Amino acid sequence: MPNANEATSALSQVQDRAVSELLRVAPVADDLARRFQEAGFSLALVGGSVRDALLGRLGNDLDFTTDARPQDVLKIMRPWADAVWDVGIAFGTVGAQKEARVGDTDRSFQIEVTTYRSEAYDRTSRKPEVSYGDSIEDDLVRRDFTVNAMAVALPEKRFIDPHGGLKDLAERVLRTPGTPEESFSDDPLRMMRAARFAAQLDFEVAPEVVAAMKDMAGRIEIVSAERIRDELNKLILSPHPRKGLTLLVDTGIASYVLPELPALHLERDEHHRHKDVYEHTLIVLEQAMALEEDGPDLTLRLAALLHDIGKPRTRRFEKDGRVSFHHHEVVGAKMTKKRMTALKYSNELVKDVSRLVELHLRFHGYGTGEWTDSAVRRYVRDAGPLLSRLHKLTRSDCTTRNRRKAAALSRAYDGLEERIAQLQEKEELDSIRPDLDGNQIMQILDIKPGPEVGKAYKHLLELRLENGPMEHDEAVKALKEWWAEQQG
Repeated sequence: MPNANEATSALSQVQDRAVSELLRVAPVADDLARRFQEAGFSLALVGGSVRDALLGRLGNDLDFTTDARPQDVLKIMRPWADAVWDVGIAFGTVGAQKEARVGDTDRSFQIEVTTYRSEAYDRTSRKPEVSYGDSIEDDLVRRDFTVNAMAVALPEKRFIDPHGGLKDLAERVLRTPGTPEESFSDDPLRMMRAARFAAQLDFEVAPEVVAAMKDMAGRIEIVSAERIRDELNKLILSPHPRKGLTLLVDTGIASYVLPELPALHLERDEHHRHKDVYEHTLIVLEQAMALEEDGPDLTLRLAALLHDIGKPRTRRFEKDGRVSFHHHEVVGAKMTKKRMTALKYSNELVKDVSRLVELHLRFHGYGTGEWTDSAVRRYVRDAGPLLSRLHKLTRSDCTTRNRRKAAALSRAYDGLEERIAQLQEKEELDSIRPDLDGNQIMQILDIKPGPEVGKAYKHLLELRLENGPMEHDEAVKALKEWWAEQQG
């Protein structure tokens, strides 16, 4: 085992490497620090930027802290940065963008400079009360976790780690600088941040932190829906969302922010005739992630996470001993819309995720290929621009351990995708529309704009879905026959 001197030396080497790495990837740091020094202020790289540098994953987002007040920060930053914004100035933060050359490449850095501060909630507030401090040590003690409570003072390049963040980083554990109770009382959202960082970094959460999360779970209710949503998104988009979601469920926090998830822990019937819906959901999420092609897809991941939330409300024990969940996709779609709306998601995202939840069972009527071409067209029409995600969600929803059954489902879906591709090639399924447009309908029937045009359009669309494309004369004939029936 290394002696104390060797351990100290090794730690110093890690710190030196961290400083060297920071300066290598962030040449803007020294330049900015000199400007603060000339104005009589201190500047330090802090928090996630230091943590990520130590982990070898520092990007272009740089966080600094300073004793300068926000108005002074603005005076220093405006002549130097390419762009400056002050949307966070009420919380002591000034943002900026700076173009800089690093080696042989030009990089655009997103920079935030925050005045030393302390913030806390009262028992009824949804927004933190901000007060400014004068020492970096006081600033660091208010940080959420020790791995985010390290700093590098600039330009002297002094490593500051008063709470053992480097050691916790090496051990891949999340602890709070002070007691977790004090930390979570100051800002209850930090409980969700513990789950998010566990998911992002694949870290363990210290037992005393988990215990405090269980004891204080109800405090999350005072945090705004928007802040909860943003943390939830970061967790879901992380490399290990199961880890964070499990922590939220196990500590009881999910019961406040996403109660539909722990509700999937259905008690098993005595004959175990249905699988654990909660575990199934987490597997579906991971299988959907494995099918992503262009990085994390929030729409797909939310749909995977929520696709079965209608099951608890629709579970029935049938007379023959089976367990059924009839129409759980319809119920689940409504529940999805309600929960996502409460979390202040955009209307478009709510609509897309709800639609995927509603459609996720549609394929199971396909069997071994009995669908008509009309049914395939309707499947494509109903999915619309979500078709690619629906493919992924449907494939992910197969979690059976029966290899023969899994292989049969996979082959069936391969067959459906092949039929869709063939019809798309022949019929341009992606843009299914009637063979006559609204203007042609009005001209042929000699009618003016109104409800009748819409009815005629809908009728022709149904014919298109049922029979495929028609020749122009054939479409005109079908339209006139329909119109005659309407007049009769």
